[in-house]
Order: sequence, then C-alpha cells, then structure tokens
Amino acid sequence: MPATRWHMGWEDILQWLEEDAAWQEAVMPFLHRILNSNKKGDENQDDAPEQPQESEPAPPEIFEIPILPLRGTVVYPQTGTPLTVGLPRSVRLIDDVVAGDRRLGLVASKKPELEDPSPDDLYTVGTVASIHRLFRAPDGTIRLLVQGQQRIRVLEYTQTEPYFVARVQVIPETVEDSLEVEALARQVREQFQAISEMVSSIPKELVASVLALEDPLQLAYTVANFQRMPLEDAQEILELDSVAAKLRKLLAILTHEVEVLELGQKIQDEARSEIEKMQREYFLREQMKAIQRELGEEDEQTAEIKEFRQKIEEAGMPEEAKKQALRELERLSRLPTAAAEYGVIRTYLDWLVSLPWNKVTEDNLDLQHAQEVLDKDHYGLEDVKERILEYLAVRKLRLERKEALEARMPEDEIRHDREGAILCFVGPPGVGKTSLGRSIARAMGRKFVRISLGGVRDEAEIRGHRRTYIGAMPGRIIQALRRVGTRNPVFMLDEIDKLVFDFHGDPASALLEVLDPEQNAEFRDHYLEVAFDLSQVLFITTANYLDNIPPPLRDRMEIIPISGYTENEKVEIAKGYLIPRQVHENGLFPEEITFTDEALHTIIRSYTREAGVRNLEREIGKICRKVVRQIAEGKTEHVDITPEKVREFLGRPRYYGLEEVAQRVSIPGVAIGLAWTPAGGDILFVEATKMPGNKGFILTGSLGEVMQESARAALSYVRSRAAQWGIPEDFFEKTDIHLHVPAGAQPKDGPSAGVTMVTALVSLLTGRAVKPEVGMTGEITLRGQVLPVGGIKEKVLAAHRADLKTIIMPKRNEADLEDLPDEVREAMHFVFVETVDEVLDAALTPPPASDEGAKDHAENHAG
Repeated sequence: MPATRWHMGWEDILQWLEEDAAWQEAVMPFLHRILNSNKKGDENQDDAPEQPQESEPAPPEIFEIPILPLRGTVVYPQTGTPLTVGLPRSVRLIDDVVAGDRRLGLVASKKPELEDPSPDDLYTVGTVASIHRLFRAPDGTIRLLVQGQQRIRVLEYTQTEPYFVARVQVIPETVEDSLEVEALARQVREQFQAISEMVSSIPKELVASVLALEDPLQLAYTVANFQRMPLEDAQEILELDSVAAKLRKLLAILTHEVEVLELGQKIQDEARSEIEKMQREYFLREQMKAIQRELGEEDEQTAEIKEFRQKIEEAGMPEEAKKQALRELERLSRLPTAAAEYGVIRTYLDWLVSLPWNKVTEDNLDLQHAQEVLDKDHYGLEDVKERILEYLAVRKLRLERKEALEARMPEDEIRHDREGAILCFVGPPGVGKTSLGRSIARAMGRKFVRISLGGVRDEAEIRGHRRTYIGAMPGRIIQALRRVGTRNPVFMLDEIDKLVFDFHGDPASALLEVLDPEQNAEFRDHYLEVAFDLSQVLFITTANYLDNIPPPLRDRMEIIPISGYTENEKVEIAKGYLIPRQVHENGLFPEEITFTDEALHTIIRSYTREAGVRNLEREIGKICRKVVRQIAEGKTEHVDITPEKVREFLGRPRYYGLEEVAQRVSIPGVAIGLAWTPAGGDILFVEATKMPGNKGFILTGSLGEVMQESARAALSYVRSRAAQWGIPEDFFEKTDIHLHVPAGAQPKDGPSAGVTMVTALVSLLTGRAVKPEVGMTGEITLRGQVLPVGGIKEKVLAAHRADLKTIIMPKRNEADLEDLPDEVREAMHFVFVETVDEVLDAALTPPPASDEGAKDHAENHAG
C-alpha cells in the first residue's frame, strides 16, 4: 500500500480517457459545457435534455439518497467527472438511480485500497450529483458522466444492502465578497496557468475556460478537480465551508506543485544538456577520426591500442595471460573512449603489461662476498647467515650442474622445481629482523621490497579486489612486484603475527597460497584473474610471537629463531653499528666523541633492559645530542664518554641489577623465577606471606589459569611434605597464605613458575631465605618431580642481563644450553634438577646447625 493516497487529477483523467476514444469524445464537450454554463452572467445556458436537474426543484435540506463509495477521487459541486463502476452492488445502485431521478450521493473512501468499504470506512462529507451519461462496457463495467450539485453531510446510513442509502443534510457554502477572496482567486488562476504551461497534456481550450471563471467557488472546485493532490487534501477542500479557506488551501497545493514542476524541468534540462554535450563530443571525435583517416594519420584511440598491442608482445607473458590481455584489448578497441568501461579495461591492461613477467635479477653467487656483506651489516646472527649462504650454495651448484641434473632426474608432472625459499624470523623486538632482510638482498644482489602486515584484516589486501567493484586494484603482493620491477626479489612480509582475524575476513588464509612452494608458481590475484609465478621470490616473514601465527601458515615456513643479545654482543653492536650511525645522524665527526667500553656497559646495565638494541641506540643518541649542544655552544671540542659522563647525561640509573635482587630476596618467602616473553625473556619475583586465618590461599598479580593451577599444586606439595620441614600439623588450619607476583598490570601465565612458587612457600614457612644470585624455572608435579619447559635460551639471557649467577633448571633441558653463547655458559653456573628437593637444596640458604635450633627456627616462622 502506498504511503500517500492521491486524488485523481487531470493527468489521471486523460490517461483513463485515452483507453476509449469514443468515451473521450463524450467527456470533453461535457466538461466544456459545464464550465461555460456556470459562468457568472452567462445568458446562453444550454438547456439540453442531458441536464434534467436544472428544471427540477432543489432537494430539501434533509433527505435520503443512495450513496456510491468512491475510491481515490473526490467529486466537487459545479464540476463534471467521469467515473467507472464495476462492483455488482454499485452496478445495481446505478441501475436503480437511472430508473429514478438520476441523483445519487458520492462519498470518498478513506481507504482506497478497499474494494468493498463499510460505512465506517467512508468520509462523512460528500456531494450530491446527477448522472448525465452512461456507457456499458463489454466487460460488465459502467462508465458514467456525473455533475456535482451540492455538498452533503451523512447523518446516518439507513440501508446497507443491496447498496448504501443514507439520510443526508445539505451543507450551505459561505461565499465572502472581499478583496482577499479576489486576490486569492487571481493567484489561483496564475498558478494554474503556470502549471498548464509546464504540463502539455492539459488542453488549451480547457485552460482558457477555467481562467475565464469569475465565480470564486466554482474556480476553487474546478481547479481542485483538475489538480492531482493527496486524497486527504482533496477531501479537506470539500469539507471547508469558507470560500477563502478553500482558495488558501488550494493555493498552497498549487504553489508546491509549481515548485516541484520547475525543479523537475530544471533537472530534465540539465540532463538533456549533458546528453547533448556527450553526443556533440562523440560526433566531433568521429569527425576527427574521419579527418585523420583521410590524412593518413592515426587517432588517439587507435594509437593507444597499437601501443598496448606492442607492450603485450614485449611483456613476455605466459600463454594464459597473453590470451586474456589480447581478449580485453579487442574489447577496448570496440568501445568509444567516453564509455565508462573503457577506463576500467585500460587500467586492467596497464597493470598486465607493467608486471615483471620475465624480468629477473641475476643472483650474485659469490659466497665469500655474501659472507662479507652479512658480517658487515649485522653482528652475530650466525644461524640466519648460515641459512642464506646455504641457499646461495644450492643455487650455485644447481646452475653448474643443470644439464647433468636434468639428464638424471626424469620430468615430474606433479612436482616442479622450487627455486625460492620461505623463511620466518621469530624473535623479540629490536634484534634486527627487518634490517636483516635488506642485508640479505644486498648480499644476493637482488632487489628488496617490504610490506607490513600489522593490522591487515581484509583478504583483498593480499589477493586484490575483483574487477566488478568500482576502484578495484590488485593486492599488495602484485602491487609490490610491479613497484620493484622484478619477479625474484627478496620479499619481506613484516609483522606476520599481527594479522587480524575477524568478520572482515582472514588474510592469513589468503597467504597460504602465497607462502606455499607447491602453489605459488600459479598465484592468482582476484584482479588479474591470471596466474603469476612467485616461485622464484625469496619470502622472508618476521614475527615476535610464533603462537599468534595460524598452524597451517606456520607449517609452510622455515622457522629461524633469533634470540636476544648478550651484554658483550650489545657492546660490539654499539661500537660497530649504533655509535657510527648516531654520530652521523647528529652531525658529529667521529673524532669529537668517544665511548669507552665501561660507559657502554653502564648504559646497558643501568639504563636499558631489553633483548634487542633499540633502547640502547636511543640512549646513545641522547648522549650524542647532549654533546652536540656543548659543541654548538663552544664549551668543548671533544668529549670522552665515561661512566661518570653517562650518569651526568642520562640522569639516575633506571635499573640496579644484582643490588635490587639481593635486597628483595633477603626476606624469606621471595624467590626469583625466569619467564619467557615476546620481548625476549625476563625475571620475575614470586612473593609469599602468611597471616592468621582458616586455610585460605590468595593469588594475585594477574595470573592466568595455568599459573594459578601451578600455585595450587605447589601449595598441595608443600602441605604434603610439611612434617619433613618441621611445620606443625595444625599450621594450615589457622593460617592464610598469600602468593603474589609483582608487576600486577602485566598478565602472566604458564607452568614454568612451579619450582619458583614451591621455593617461595618453603622459604616462607621454614624461614630460610633464597640465595640472592639464584634464578629458576621448571614445572612441578604433585609428586615433586621437575618437568622440562620451553624458552630456555631467552630465560637464561634474561638472567644474564639481571646479573644472576646460578640458574636452576630441569635436567631434561640441559641440551638447550648448546644454543647459548659461550660467554653466557662460562659466566653462569647451572644446576640441573629432577626433583623439588634438589631445587630447595640449591636455592635456599642452609638451616641452623643444630636440629633443636632448626625446629625452633621453623616454629618461630610457622607459628
């Protein structure tokens, strides 16, 4: 059902009449006759027999009359209107009325969509009308010409079957004779004339007759009868008693209609002008083409097609891509340049011909050169350097033995030769993963391209958008290859563990094809729709946290862990790389500033605590800027950076190393654990305290579920062995224990803190403090066994940075020490344990010498 119900206007009447030419010939003279016969002062009134009501007396004020419901139209007094009747009850009403005095009441329905309305669905104000002419159509419907006479108000319905009959009362009209009515009538005529000039379907003779009307009441009704408007407004005009009110309402409707028509005409004129402009441009282009053909010259489009064809031939595309390009070029040649699709196809072809289909960079297979470049750019990182040299060695040997290998190895239709490699560097921030990619490209003589995947959440970023979308483009893989101009670059996908997986899409799944050596030889971007060979690309991905990478994607990459640096390694990196770079960036000469080894050790120990060297470089840069200011102010010409100068330039130390550790563990109940973090590992303190209570056990410090379970297991083990350590049997019945891991804002989880928690609890309950230089890691069982854990290298390096001297770890992790640098293994003492008892013997200070003293000592601390 439409939102607005409309009163039928002249356009609707005309469309209705066009269905029957004979009916139109009867209606038009009838309308002219009504208009002319009602002119004020007209003495030549038509007394034709088709107007019998004029010779009859006026009806009484209250009388009964048959009521014909109207759908979507309102009939006004002093107007003529054609109607169509089709319902059986309405046909019977017409038959009875025509057999009588030909008068009936016409009342509009409030709901035009109802075919058979009830009395409640009809308005209460309608019009008495007489039937002038009647036509019976072959389909059983009746077409009427009616003339409205007077307004009536329905008082009550006295009959509903077979049709409505109602008692009605004549409503008199209030006709004011004032200047306002005259002005309103004049404005109505002007607005109606303006509408008729914009609506060409209204006959000019009819317009002239309407404009000649002098009676303001008839003018209002006649214009309202010809004007299309909402049904509610048409009914309101009928119900208003005052002629001035009717004219005001009608004038508002006409004014709005004029504004709408003017706006529509303006829009139509603009559209026509634009079309004419496009047609003119098209004709001019065609004329230019014809002239250029006569002169033997090529037009712009033909030259562009020829250029594209030449580029396609020179691009070295595979057969599939070439067929696709020629097919699109053929479509382009048949399109006018003004067509919207012309630009889309042209952009697509431009992408195809600009890709490096057969452009490769020749590898520098000199292993000695590669070793020198890698060593010059990065200190350490032997595992990565060794893997790159192996890759180059394989490439060199395969090229030297290519013919022999092809002769010995039969052709495999399923598996093809894999020339590229897919590496994943995993390590904490600041260890040089990203810069290592550039160094590898330089060592191999290849071009380097990098894209960051951090925050990417849409697979279209990887595979591109389909060409059906406006503004579609290839994915970032194809864009990067076009930018670098070769199909075998070193391609770094940075921060692959920062991909976002949500309702927008799963970009990691789109990377499965890119990073699969068995599939990426035929990588299909959604925009290109043809295969592009990525098999010769050396892909290097970087990540801080391996667990964030989905297992299927992780399985396609060769994982190369990069751990943090030791203190001596950081010193060498600072001397060889960081200091020269900061000296240059701050405008200094090397002879103007000198760092001593002691100063570098002070910066590393007291002002940074990280696995990488980013903060170390920031602190060196800060010192360089202090020196730059002194030189700029003329205070000095050379500065030697010593530990004292470091303290002067950087302020108070931020970390205190072993001094802080010794102070915190001097109290029984505090133990030092080792934790793995995405930043490379750290030490953590586990603190325990007791208070009067009732077997309560409180855990705080943002502990995860696994770590909380480890704490409960530790307490259960301690309770089960309480007698062995001289703890009274009823101690736990009247005591609450609180276990806390500081840095509460940092979430913590994992089972490797089990031995640390047991040690802290036993230290608390026995009064034996933990040795200050001891750190530990390991998972425990309820039976007191110590199980192996992961991240040993990162944990030991963190302990080394914190100046711990002794590390307690599970015996089954002893083999992991082979990954540690020699200087770390030599500087630290490792205790390998299998049970908790061995942990406690190595971690806690000895108990008092005598047994009696030990018992008293335990009771003092337990009770």
